[in-house]
Amino acid sequence: MRKCASVLFVFFLLIHYGYSQLQSPETFLGYKPGQRYTPHFKIINYFNHVAANAGTMVKLQQYGETNEGRPLIAAFISSQENISKLENIRKNNLRLANMALDRMAPDENAPVIVWLSYNVHGNETSSSEAAMLTLYELVNPANTKTKEWLTNTVVVIDPCINPDGRDRYVNWFNSIVGKNFNPNLEAREHREPWPGGRTNHYNFDLNRDWAWQTQVESKQRLELYQQWYPQIHVDYHEQGINNPYYFAPAAQPYHEIITPWQREFQMSIGKNNAKYFDANGWLFFTREIFDLYYPSYGDTYPIYNGAIGMTYEQAGGGSAGLGVHKREGDTLTLYDRLIHHYTTGISTIEISSHNAARLIKEFRKFFNEAVSKGSGGYKSFVIKYNEADVQRISSLLELLDKNGIQYSGGSGTAKGFNYANGKEETFTIGKNDIVISGLQPKSTLIEVLFEPQPKLVDTATYDITAWALPYVYGVNAYAVKEKITGSGPYIKPPNVVNNVEQAYGYVIPWEGVQSVKVVTQLLQKGIKLRYAARDFEVNGKTFKRGAVLVLKTSNATTADQLWKLTADICNSENVKAYPVNTGFVDKGYDFGSENVRYIKPPKIGLLSGEGTNSNAAGEIWFFLEQELHYPVTLINVNDLDRVKWDDLDVLIMPDGRYKFLTEEKGMKELKSWIGRGGKLIAMESAVAQLARNEGSLKFKRDEDSSEKKDAYIALKKFENLERDFISSTTPGSIYKVQLDNTHPLVFGYPDYYYTLKMDDNFYEFIDEGWNVGVIKKDNWVTGFVGAKLKKKLNDGLIFGVQEMGRGGIVYLADNVLFRNFWQNGKLLFCNALFLVGQ
Repeated sequence: MRKCASVLFVFFLLIHYGYSQLQSPETFLGYKPGQRYTPHFKIINYFNHVAANAGTMVKLQQYGETNEGRPLIAAFISSQENISKLENIRKNNLRLANMALDRMAPDENAPVIVWLSYNVHGNETSSSEAAMLTLYELVNPANTKTKEWLTNTVVVIDPCINPDGRDRYVNWFNSIVGKNFNPNLEAREHREPWPGGRTNHYNFDLNRDWAWQTQVESKQRLELYQQWYPQIHVDYHEQGINNPYYFAPAAQPYHEIITPWQREFQMSIGKNNAKYFDANGWLFFTREIFDLYYPSYGDTYPIYNGAIGMTYEQAGGGSAGLGVHKREGDTLTLYDRLIHHYTTGISTIEISSHNAARLIKEFRKFFNEAVSKGSGGYKSFVIKYNEADVQRISSLLELLDKNGIQYSGGSGTAKGFNYANGKEETFTIGKNDIVISGLQPKSTLIEVLFEPQPKLVDTATYDITAWALPYVYGVNAYAVKEKITGSGPYIKPPNVVNNVEQAYGYVIPWEGVQSVKVVTQLLQKGIKLRYAARDFEVNGKTFKRGAVLVLKTSNATTADQLWKLTADICNSENVKAYPVNTGFVDKGYDFGSENVRYIKPPKIGLLSGEGTNSNAAGEIWFFLEQELHYPVTLINVNDLDRVKWDDLDVLIMPDGRYKFLTEEKGMKELKSWIGRGGKLIAMESAVAQLARNEGSLKFKRDEDSSEKKDAYIALKKFENLERDFISSTTPGSIYKVQLDNTHPLVFGYPDYYYTLKMDDNFYEFIDEGWNVGVIKKDNWVTGFVGAKLKKKLNDGLIFGVQEMGRGGIVYLADNVLFRNFWQNGKLLFCNALFLVGQ
């Protein structure tokens, strides 16, 4: 007995000694929270300190690394008992969600999991400061309330989702702030330089990337998230400096698929937060601005995966600095910002703990209903196999895999909504078709991602309103209201194996981004390539326009390794290359024809810096560097007068506002370069700016007469200001674009394309050029479009090519690379780079 007591005494002494070494953020960092900005490495150091000194309550996990090499971590905090069986809690939670591989029955008497995600936008910095304070109070021995909550709660803290963006902002701010911060908004410390710290290394907004997982931070975070699936998820943000704090419940529109319980508990959390804000005399608002619709946010994605997902918004952002004067004269400090975020975090943990049993019960119900009856009106989705769409289908399956969505093969006949024509019709399920059942744990997410015509209860929404995956990926598909029983696991086609053959040449079909990646690698190896401008047939096989030819001609220096190099690269990209033994084709033009054109490896410049939209420039930069692995030179707009124009073949103008386009000298130099053989690719608002200059491209005007407009303006009501504006806009809708697929800009496409229309810019047909992609009357497909704009969007240009001297301009009025998830636009962009104008 004495021996046992001695052991216990030593044990408790060790615990007490360990916790006595635990330091608050202020003691550890050497300054009070909010007194200065904390670099990311010091945040990591503090989390390591807490894990080392409160190890019985904290488990720290590094789940990844950013583009710039910074660690991504998550801390799991709970009672000693829960931490000791954390892996069992995780497995049991997957059983509750019907996702566990062991198929064991779940225990509903389980801890609730509350996941707090901080600093997804790098220059919204207060939340990472609050994360350290939240962590400390959860393990602080003197805080008995948090210890009580942690008996039935596991808290997950991701202190900084976007370390690269945060350090970009923090390092800049710390380098220019004076001895004391200057609260005057005109001071330079409130004028963050381009591109700002909001985005990651490639200027991507990580809060729009949850479902698509295009960025390394998102991929790694979602891999961890999908090992847990919390019941509560909070995404921390900042907004304009004059706004009061925002917390749930969210604004309309709510997606109709969000359950009554998810709506109800948002209200419960909001009232608990309000209790603390009221006690402190802090202003806040709810049910405005921030809706629950677009599926790739840090609130909606967790909701569509069974959680109560919420956004919390504090006044601040890149213009706030350490302190700034607000409109009413008060000074908003970093401490104010972080203490508000700390308060909502603690409040959310409290209310979740008090309702743990109900949260677990409803979480279980959500996933039981998902597998038993499905979440929406459609019970099955069928992707039709087409050999020409293999690369597109492969990309779609990769997205499904990243999101844990199950799919299978199928057979028989069914009746469903045809995405291509918008009609209900009977179809046959082929042996290579893919069936996605709506009766599975991911039922809600599937319904949201695939629904062809989602309902929108309020048109004042925060983001795009259309994203159905068959349109995004350009594949043929059906949405079916009946359950289709799968015929077993879908067997993906085996990887392509191209054997090395001595031949006259190889033909590589131009069918998607994988084909382009083969071409970019061959070009960088010095291999000279050609492409066919017309369909042709050789050796009994027909090849479509755009097919790339690898021939011995002009490749004599690599003749010994040419075929092996080609085969190896094609194998690495899973692309079939077809050997041919003659340049004499059965149908079409022989390989020596002028209709078989040389692909000159383009030297590409991309405008960036002040004046460009950093997101748009980042999308292009990322695509070229990380997907195509093709070199690109980023050129600051302000340095254009120093550019050696003849060193460039292609100049890309992303969305932006370009001052030089309004200056005679700048336009003269640009036109001269184009006339000498340069190719300008103008995108989004860059097209609009060119249309304002003298040239063949003109805006398509509203049909309403000026008299009618003037009368309407005189009679409109002030309270309808927002609604009147909305009637002339679209936040993001899908239109069917008719293509001239004989033009190189759209080689590899059928005679249509689905574009994401996000503005009211629309253009008359070009008289002296090529109208390659046009929207005709009644070509709206899905998503909200204001009544006035809908009337305007018919019989106009979206994609075009204008020849000027030996060069030309490619007009891409809509964003074909939107957030890098609009997959079907990528080949079109590659055509503009590598095929147009050759």
